[in-house]
Formats: sequence, structure tokens, C-alpha cells
Amino acid sequence: MDARYRQQRQPTASARRLPPGSSVPPAANAVAKTVSEHRVAPLPTSWQKHFSSHSRASVRSRALFSPLHTCEPQSHSISPDLPCFQSLTVGPRRALHGRMKLAWLGCSLVFCSLLHAGTQDPEFNVNSRYTVETVIVSGDGWTTNLASDRDDKISSGLRQQIAALIGSKLNPGVLDDLAGKLRSEFQARAVTHRLLRGASPEYVQVMFEVKLRPTRFDVSVPKFLYDSRQGWSGAVEGTLSVRHNGFTFGLVSDGDELAERYTGMVARYENTRLGSDRVRLRFGFETYHEQWNGNTRGDATAPEAWGIYRARQSFEPMVTFVVAKPLTVSVGAGFERLEDGVLAAYPEAANALITTLHYHRRLDDSEYQQELDADYNLRAAARILASDLVYTRHRWGLRYALTHGRHRLSDSFIAGAIAGRAPLFERYVLGNSTTLRGWNKYEIDPVGGNRMVHNSVDYRYGCWQMFYDSGAVWEGGQPVIVRHSAGMGLRQGPLFVAVAFPLREGRLDPIFMVGMNY
Repeated sequence: MDARYRQQRQPTASARRLPPGSSVPPAANAVAKTVSEHRVAPLPTSWQKHFSSHSRASVRSRALFSPLHTCEPQSHSISPDLPCFQSLTVGPRRALHGRMKLAWLGCSLVFCSLLHAGTQDPEFNVNSRYTVETVIVSGDGWTTNLASDRDDKISSGLRQQIAALIGSKLNPGVLDDLAGKLRSEFQARAVTHRLLRGASPEYVQVMFEVKLRPTRFDVSVPKFLYDSRQGWSGAVEGTLSVRHNGFTFGLVSDGDELAERYTGMVARYENTRLGSDRVRLRFGFETYHEQWNGNTRGDATAPEAWGIYRARQSFEPMVTFVVAKPLTVSVGAGFERLEDGVLAAYPEAANALITTLHYHRRLDDSEYQQELDADYNLRAAARILASDLVYTRHRWGLRYALTHGRHRLSDSFIAGAIAGRAPLFERYVLGNSTTLRGWNKYEIDPVGGNRMVHNSVDYRYGCWQMFYDSGAVWEGGQPVIVRHSAGMGLRQGPLFVAVAFPLREGRLDPIFMVGMNY
């Protein structure tokens, strides 16, 4: 514009050469002539505008994108609003025609994307056309096919979630979620999943690979219990795992399981894969200091009881063979050393051969889950093992559980018999946190018995629990007295809070229990 203006103002060569004798009118006469021909139009009244140095940049930017400003009145629209309100009306108009266009454009894009996502058919996903044929979970040296194998490496709840994939459409999001749960349960370094071709078209196999940390350290609490009549019991363990090898050290103080309270330390070495995942090796060492109830001390002189001891040490090597997936066989020996209260006395030995059979079977379908556990344990102390005490101890156990939705019904049965004169830690005791709950074990039999039978029925709905116990412990040749108890409480996993009542005539004497028990 300035160039054109200068071009128009520059006189041509002919204009610069005036003819001789011509005269140029004075400037004052020319101005007067212009004023007389073009009358001045009154301009509208303006108001004071505030301007600061901080707005120079905005002024320059508006000058680049705003139309050419002119002072002619025809180029300005006269606003009917007062001057103090004109900035409020002009601002929104400029925003709508300027930067608000970008905001409207963004909102339109978001709305269109949401509309497209809401109407998208899941079948359009390329993975959703495949059906899961089976799921395989593999770790360091072990593999489990959830369609056919029954392995205890995976917890029951997580196993049901993974098995639910079989027969359903493939969903990568669900696979990622289950991989995270496997990583948390195994405390693994990583869990990956991949797809394999199935036996039929449109079918795939899902394989989860659990990558354990080469070295890890875990702290666990195998038992923590408060009984309003027997006090506190607890144990804590720390385990260092190096591939298939585990080194465990722990502290324990337990007044619930046996006739005595034993306090001390445990150390254990385990190899979960001795050449094969079907062979396991274990060495255990325990040393305890014993504390006795006054009733037990009074009855320990009975002919059937061996007597009390001040300390106890145990060394137990054990080898476990997985005969089949549901059945395992453990063979080993237990070397027990018992020290009585007389310092000069020679410690007694209770060395025994140990054999354990364990059968576990889990049956899952769409509505019901069933679990069956059966075990048998034999401890035979003999002179051939340099044992001062000779006895044979048998124990049988059977447990069945049925789960449907949030309902769970289970029945547990145990029985035992001892032939010979066994030490007090081998004798059977009822009236603790797992058997005849509500009774006092020192009231039933302070030194335990060599015959025992017990049954427990538990019903759970969600975290609510009700139970009924019945059982008897006695000495061979003596009359059998069957006792009963009932109770209710809350249980979430191993954690529980319960109130138990011994069922007997004459009085109601409840026992309160809280803790966790695996």
C-alpha cells in the first residue's frame, strides 16, 4: 500500500517540466480550495483507552490478523450500548469468530470419536473371533494345563478365574489382568502370555510364562492367634529363595497346638526340584524350650505319659515324590532329643521313621467346585534308629469341600491311634483353635490321649462362618466321652474372628478367638 502511495505521489517527467510562463498557486490557496470543496464530517465521540507496554505484543498480533482500520465513520458500526458495556459485547463476538473456532472444532472431534467408539461392534476386533481352547501356565521347571491337570501351585480362586477363559472369546485385556494377578501371587519378576495354534480352526491356546526372580527374600506369618483362655500364639519366618533352593529361618511361640507351650527357633532347607519337578528334598531343624500348664505337670506321672521335659530338639530329613498329580508320597526320619529338668540326666531320644501319603483332587465345573483331600501319616520309633522310646503313631485325615457361588460347605474328619509309650508332643490333643473350638484342652485331658476322633462341619457365606465340632480323645481301654461345640464368626482367607461355645449342660462359657491360621 505504501509503495502504491509513493508511486502515485511521484510526479512524472512531463509533470516536472512546466511550460514557460505557467505559475504554481500558493500552498495556502490550495488548502483553502480543498477545505471549501470537502466539508468536515463530525466524528463520533470516543473514550479513553488504556494502553500499557505489556499489550504491545497483542496489538502487533491483532494487527496481523485484523482487517485494515480506518477512521472513516462509514467503516464503523455504531453500537447502541453505553461505552462502558461495549467491551463486553465486542469481546464475545471476536472470540466466537476467532479462537473459539478451535475449541468448537476440538469438541466436535471428541464427540465424533465417542460416538464411533460407542457404536463399534466387539466382533470387529480381530482377536475376538478366536476361542480359547486351553490355558497353560508354566514356571521354572513346571507346567500346568488347566484343562486337564490338577496342580496346587496356583491358588483355588485364581485358578478358577484362569480356567474361566476356556471356551470364551479371546480378550487381550483379560489376559493382561490375569498376568498381573499371577505375578503378584508368585512374586515373579515378570509374567508374559502368548498364543499358540489350537487343534481346530478359530481356536487358540493361551500360555502364561511365569519368570521368577533368581533370588528373592520373603517374610511370612504362618500362624498368629489370640485365645481368650490360652493367650497368644504366633510364628514368623523369613525365606531366602535362590532358584529351586529355599533357606528358611523363623521364630515361634505356640501354646495352642500341643499339650505344652513350645518357644524357640526353626531352620529349614528345601529343594523343590531335585533333578525333576516330581522329586523334592527337605531338611528341617527345630529347637524349643518347653513350658507346662499346672494340670499337665500333675498328670504327667501317669503310667501312659512319658513325663515332662525341659527342652526339645528335632532334625528331620524328608524326600517327597509326586507319584501322580493328585498323589504324593513323603519318606524320611525324625530325630528327637528330649532333655528333662535334671541337668545331670542323660537326654532321651525319640527317633522315628516317617511316611506320609497325601491325595488332593479338585473338580471344577460351571456352577460347583469340589475339593477332596485325604492323608495318612505314620511315625514309627524303633531301636534300630537308636531310639530310647518305642512306639507307633497313626493319623488319618479326610476333608471335602463344596463351593457354589458365595456358599461353601466343608466337612473335615481326623482320627489317630498310638501304640506304645510316646512322648507328650506325639499325643493327641483336642480343644484348640481347630478342634472342639470352645473347649479348654486342659479340661478335656491335660496330657492328651493315645486315641482320638474328631469331625468338623463348616458353612460359609461370603465372609460369614458357622461351625459345629464334635470329637473325643481318650486312653485305650478307657470309656469314650464325645463332646460338642458350636460357634460363628467372620473369616476372610486365613484371617478369622470367632466366638465358640462348648455345648454342655449347666453353664455357657464362650471362648473368643482372633488371628490367622493356615
